[in-house]
Amino acid sequence: MNSISVNQFRENLKTYVEQTVSEHEPIKITRRAGDDFIVMSAEDWEREQETLHVLQSNHLMKQIAESMTTHQTHAGYKPTQEQLNEITRF
Repeated sequence: MNSISVNQFRENLKTYVEQTVSEHEPIKITRRAGDDFIVMSAEDWEREQETLHVLQSNHLMKQIAESMTTHQTHAGYKPTQEQLNEITRF
């Protein structure tokens, strides 16, 4: 994560905002007399919120763990060739 001063950010606001949105890389803004802060795109923030929701949900984490076990043991659902053809439309 890039780190810049609040003065640099203020002087080049449009450039840094465009960079943050297009590259999906947050920027840490540092201040001499105060707490630092992070600038990130709304899309990335929403994705982070969704990830936190999943990680904080015991039920969802249990489902993920069960799915991983099923995948590793090859015990999951196996569609027929006909079903695969229908899904992929071949």
